[in-house]
Amino acid sequence: MKMANPTTLTAGIDTGKEKLDIAVHGRPGVLTVTNDARGWKKLTAHFAAVGVGRVGIEATGGYERGVVRHLQAAGLTVIVLQPLQVKAFAQLHLRRAKNDRLDAALIAACTNMMPDPKTAPDPRLQALTDQLTFIEQQEEDIARLKTRLEHVEEPRLARVIKADIKRIVARRAAELRRLLAAVRAEADLARRLELVISIPGIGERTALALILRMPELGRISREEAASLAGLAPFVHQSGKHKGETHIGGGRSRLRRSLFAAAVPASFRWNPALVALYVRLTQRGKPPVSALTACARKLLVFANTVLARGTPWRKDQVPA
Repeated sequence: MKMANPTTLTAGIDTGKEKLDIAVHGRPGVLTVTNDARGWKKLTAHFAAVGVGRVGIEATGGYERGVVRHLQAAGLTVIVLQPLQVKAFAQLHLRRAKNDRLDAALIAACTNMMPDPKTAPDPRLQALTDQLTFIEQQEEDIARLKTRLEHVEEPRLARVIKADIKRIVARRAAELRRLLAAVRAEADLARRLELVISIPGIGERTALALILRMPELGRISREEAASLAGLAPFVHQSGKHKGETHIGGGRSRLRRSLFAAAVPASFRWNPALVALYVRLTQRGKPPVSALTACARKLLVFANTVLARGTPWRKDQVPA
């Protein structure tokens, strides 16, 4: 992993819907600009003038996307931090005071200690990932409507809900076809998609989630992949106390996609996962823990085929 250049200044950005607060690590003062094209242009000029080459910004539900793209296009190294990372850094340094200006300085300090990303961002992925998110939202709408339908007795209302479900199902299918066509129009993404689809139990929908939501796959270790997806087991143990092992954090939408694929794969489609599920449950593991292990194994399989650049083979099952 490439470490930060010590001669390059690092800045931190606290993002709001309408404004950005910017602090440069080791320098006093905070700059505030609007969170729009005019403000981004002013920000880029400021960074060029003071010698900023690395920028940290906290993920804030999408309000950071525009400025991240603008800064990346300007050639700056941008590190998008999860809120948990910034919170942990603040706790480490016993910082309890909080406002936008202090947060910008905190993000700058946190980013200054972090290495550069392993892989350069792919500008194509944001638009494709937005399309995938829209498909996932359609799936969530369908699930909510089906739950609502279970509690409706009035025939007219039931017909309305069924019509809504039918409409959204059709839209979801059309959007999925459109996204698959867009991905397959890119030769490198199409190759990665087909490699992942070659794994028994992973279909087009899950493969899209893997290659779009984790572009690092194939260039990282299995442990790093599991951690990024929030599927790495964390042991809670101190002295004589031995707590339960949990998973958490990471890329939640990707994790949900892997769980959705792991259920049928573990009961039918992937012999290696079927055997793993049976083995774990026979040892007394709860079904949810066994399915978590199967979801993690699917991710490891995807990382393996992408690293090797060859389709799935029965004899390449990682230990």
